Amino acid sequence: MMPGRKDGRILIYSHDTFGLGHLRRCRTIAHALVDRFKHLSVLILSGSPIIGSFDFRSRVDFVRVPGVIKLRNGEYTPLNLHIDVEQTLSIRGSIIRHTAEMFEPDIFIVDKEPMGLRGEVLETLEMLKPRGTRLVLGLRDVMDEPRLLVPEWERKNVLPALRDLYDEIWVYGLPQICDPLEGIALPLSVRQKMIYTGYLPREVSTYGAPPRMPEITKRPYLLVTTGGGGDGEALIDWVLKAYEHDRLLPYPALLVLGPFMQPERQTEFMDRASRLKRVDAITFHSHLEALVARAAGVVAMGGYNTFCEVLSLNKRALIVPRTEPRLEQFIRISRASALGLVSMLVDDGRRDPAAMAAALRALPRQNLPADVVVPGLLEGLKNVNRLVAPWLETAEIEPAQEQTRFA
Repeated sequence: MMPGRKDGRILIYSHDTFGLGHLRRCRTIAHALVDRFKHLSVLILSGSPIIGSFDFRSRVDFVRVPGVIKLRNGEYTPLNLHIDVEQTLSIRGSIIRHTAEMFEPDIFIVDKEPMGLRGEVLETLEMLKPRGTRLVLGLRDVMDEPRLLVPEWERKNVLPALRDLYDEIWVYGLPQICDPLEGIALPLSVRQKMIYTGYLPREVSTYGAPPRMPEITKRPYLLVTTGGGGDGEALIDWVLKAYEHDRLLPYPALLVLGPFMQPERQTEFMDRASRLKRVDAITFHSHLEALVARAAGVVAMGGYNTFCEVLSLNKRALIVPRTEPRLEQFIRISRASALGLVSMLVDDGRRDPAAMAAALRALPRQNLPADVVVPGLLEGLKNVNRLVAPWLETAEIEPAQEQTRFA
């Protein structure tokens, strides 16, 4: 804790250019931290355009920086502002740096991108390092296949930051499922900073007003979710084809299209769903965990957050991982499927309705995730709390326990 202060402060940078994954992961961590430490405040830096649609617990707040999205050609462009992208990035970097300077965090957690979008957190890291702030890089269980990740990190010149600035690298997963930095030539000093926390468990929120639930949730149903929805059109189309092909599938389906799906595709899918008696569709729900908890099964793409929800809420799941532009989801789900935690259906491009219908019919017969014993699988939040404890006030915390490290 900073000298002369009685409160703890943690700043989290959420790498958001598209989708909801980073924001939802950072929000989960923030809520667990303020639950555990009663004199802690957590501030999240995010460019997500819909961060205000989520509920935040007391002592968790956010600073919204101008949004930026990545185009299909790899270039970035402002989400809403009609100004040059370099000027937008400069504004973002300035807000991040000045927020950190005024907030004076005990710990700064950077999600996924070691130096932020186009290096926008590098100056902040360099400013906080001599002040004694604990600098942490948080990585999901899978980044990408090594042949793509290695040149990307070389181009971004990431190694100096990992070696000289960061104190720890937390991996929100387990090594028996994936090493996110596999294939990258890292010095031993960097490898020794890696700590596998286990996956981040999710639960249905019990604070605030109960969420309004769609009518279909009053009886057993399948939840079909695409996360943010920007790349979920193929999954929704395939599931709709299956229900159009086979009107007697075991459960009705609730489709959550995602707020970033193209509006014209949303309209198309809503129209198709309206013509099916056993399919409902909505665009977005801010309490997705509640929808997962009530579902008889889940059909999804295999992003990190959905995977954690399926495991935490012990739901049978059929996962159709995307393979473009990254193999992240395919790597995660193929290894989880081999362990028996979920079932996987590969999108072959043809999207045969009968193949999806057969997979949906098989879903009620598969094992529950809890039937598979994987030690430490869902201990991520407990271990994150242990890791931050030494850097917050000692009067209210449990003694820090030694963590298992994998070099």
